[in-house]
Amino acid sequence: MKIVKQFKTLMVEDFEEISTLTPVHSHNFFEIIYIFRGNGNHLINHISHPYNPGDLFVLSPEDEHFFEIVEPTRFATIRFTDDYFSDKKHLTTEELLAIRPEDLMRHKLLKEMKLNLDDPCRMILKNTVENILAYNCKTDLSTSTIIFYQVLTILGMIKEEIARLGVHIGKGQPNREALLSFIHQNIYYPEKIHRKNIADHFDISNSYFSIYFKRNFSISYREYVHSYRLQLIEKRLQSNHSTLKEIAHEFGFTDESHLSNYFKQKKKVNPSFFRKEHDLDLIER
Repeated sequence: MKIVKQFKTLMVEDFEEISTLTPVHSHNFFEIIYIFRGNGNHLINHISHPYNPGDLFVLSPEDEHFFEIVEPTRFATIRFTDDYFSDKKHLTTEELLAIRPEDLMRHKLLKEMKLNLDDPCRMILKNTVENILAYNCKTDLSTSTIIFYQVLTILGMIKEEIARLGVHIGKGQPNREALLSFIHQNIYYPEKIHRKNIADHFDISNSYFSIYFKRNFSISYREYVHSYRLQLIEKRLQSNHSTLKEIAHEFGFTDESHLSNYFKQKKKVNPSFFRKEHDLDLIER
């Protein structure tokens, strides 16, 4: 991929690369990248995405990226600066640009998941990119109203796909500390920390929540909840202040047997035996 500096508010390029030539890099502009042909891997912020014909990627100035080209690849790139849309507010309504294109392209979901457009949308996307390239004979595309609406079409398709995944654009990401605090406070209520319910609570897609949690905490959400719950149960068993029945009730298990089965499945020992072993350790000390 070519490393370029953006001087115009909008630039369009159509080119082919046969091998990986550039190191990890960033830009001073926003970029839409469409793959006409070829395959390989696209690394965005150290996350690898395999790419194939028809795939679409978006980048913002904060992103670092790099293409590992396996088969010769034809790229189409549409690059624009912050000024491109702000200079054209008179061409659209506030409703159409309710979500700023810059905010849309900064959305972390677009860097952590590859968009999976259906066949009709992929065809419209391909035609739209080809329309932009065909119009590239103009000396300054950045002043073209026709190209402006073509770019809006691409961004509209991205916006619709994100909405289909249940992600609320512009709401940001859950605060890490707030998320952990909510889990810790509600660890005693399994229903409250069910993945769907906690995703709803933090206004994030159920399917994206698992990816978000793993990226930020280097452990799956399920593993984290089980680990934290077990730590608390072990402390209760070691303290000897609570019966198994009381512990089961505290942590939302249906009964003592349910707790015992859960604990044995995770720790390979039943809770009564775990408590006795702990008591023996204390005596020997």
